[in-house]
Amino acid sequence: MKSVELFAGAGGLALGLENAGFFSIGLIEYDKSAADTLKANRPEWNVINDDIANISALNLEDYFGITKGELDLLSGGAPCQSFSYAGKRLGLEDARGTLFYHYAVFLKKLQPKVFLFENVRGLISHDKGRTFETIHEIFKAEGYTVQTDIYNAWNYGVAQKRERLIMIGIRNDLTDKVKISPPKPSKKKPVLRDILKNVPEGPGAQYSESKRKIFELVPPGGYWRDIPQEIAKDYMKSCWDMEGGRTGILRRLSLDEPSLTVLTSPSQKQTDRCHPLEARPFTVRENARCQCFPDDWEFCGSVGQQYKQVGNAVPVRLAYEIAKKIYEGLEGM
Repeated sequence: MKSVELFAGAGGLALGLENAGFFSIGLIEYDKSAADTLKANRPEWNVINDDIANISALNLEDYFGITKGELDLLSGGAPCQSFSYAGKRLGLEDARGTLFYHYAVFLKKLQPKVFLFENVRGLISHDKGRTFETIHEIFKAEGYTVQTDIYNAWNYGVAQKRERLIMIGIRNDLTDKVKISPPKPSKKKPVLRDILKNVPEGPGAQYSESKRKIFELVPPGGYWRDIPQEIAKDYMKSCWDMEGGRTGILRRLSLDEPSLTVLTSPSQKQTDRCHPLEARPFTVRENARCQCFPDDWEFCGSVGQQYKQVGNAVPVRLAYEIAKKIYEGLEGM
């Protein structure tokens, strides 16, 4: 079964689709380092390192060598941006000027049997819910019946608490033939102890000497409340007077819990993710383990770019579990 992926990143979603049986005939990624990552690991993939606006303007049937309606799956997740709501039509024109617009253009031009659109959970409430409403209306207007779910990766064999919004659309003429059921949660919910054994060496950031000494005071599973108040107050500065639990500050993970959501930067004051046993951030390779990338998956670019690629990815295992259900649904046609 053939797929085209937009905003492919470092390949977490694409790898999950491949493991489920899909054959990619095109992956579009604007960031050169991420595109290099895709090319380095899968030389046989048709990786297109270009602005999606340039590609969406083409005759996509000729470009990919397929006819309208032939493509099995269009996948990807456009970054979340506010829309214009021009005349409150909630149609394709309302999305013009956003990256999602190009996803919708691909959908309109190729009319795949099924699409998979993934994003952050916050898309539902973004701009008071109007962004999600517009996206949903555009999908319907292009002829698709849409099912929306929120998945926590930890429930599907991933050692990470990471929620993703998943929208799956079935072309209206196929809704009687294609049935896609959600994946069943895994009986085993892995924790960091299960995945941090024998991690290959690789690049990683370090804390400053002063921050490292403070983190040595934080017990595994603890955060700023677990160290002397005067030290925490001096470290937190203006954050000390903020409301809320601020549980991400000076947060040290435990081997007996899953990772918190892997982020694009290894060390930010309000979203710390300290290693359970050492006073340092996770390495790129350790974050990749949390995202279920195989150890031989090579990340290209600077260390910062590698962290960003891993942090932006869909966990490979979660992508596989969802893609497997899509594959089974299409197989039953």
